[in-house]
Amino acid sequence: IGRVFAGLVIASVLAIIIGVAIRYYAWFEKLTLPTITLLSPVSPIAWLPVAIFLFGIGNAPAIFMVVVALFFHMVLSTISQIDGVSRNLINVARTMGASKRQIYGRVIVPAILPGLLLTLRLNLFGAWMVVLVAESTGVGYGLGQVIMLARNTFNPSLVFFTIALIGVLGFTFDWLLRQTQKRILYWVPETTGVLRGL
Repeated sequence: IGRVFAGLVIASVLAIIIGVAIRYYAWFEKLTLPTITLLSPVSPIAWLPVAIFLFGIGNAPAIFMVVVALFFHMVLSTISQIDGVSRNLINVARTMGASKRQIYGRVIVPAILPGLLLTLRLNLFGAWMVVLVAESTGVGYGLGQVIMLARNTFNPSLVFFTIALIGVLGFTFDWLLRQTQKRILYWVPETTGVLRGL
């Protein structure tokens, strides 16, 4: 849980800051976006030797792999969300005399939050997969290593128990994110079941 949470928080904070900066500063976009686009298709598993070389064995390489797996996708998602903000909202803010910084802080950031939180929820499941792969390859003891041990000792009950535990943990994390989303995005109306009445 600690590896998933730490990697998710680090990747999300860095990605959102960098994604906003890319659209805020033209020079920063030219400096960073080509590299981010180049590295984004690389599988996080390919970073495993780099993680072990840099951090050895333990929590750090697993967290590093989660950060790498989520960071590039989150940056591109942030940029896409910013590009999708209604021009009408921006034009209204400009008409009212808002500066560029105020437009970002009071118009763009609130507008992209729903999409970013949805991306965060989707990234949660990716974080679990990366951590399990990292643990199963021996970077540190955890549920991934338990599954490998159960497989090697022909213990199917332990495999299914671990899978169920991972499912419960993933569901709990997702529920907590949804509750957080409702509190943060208090101005967004509930849309659950909106199509059922059509």
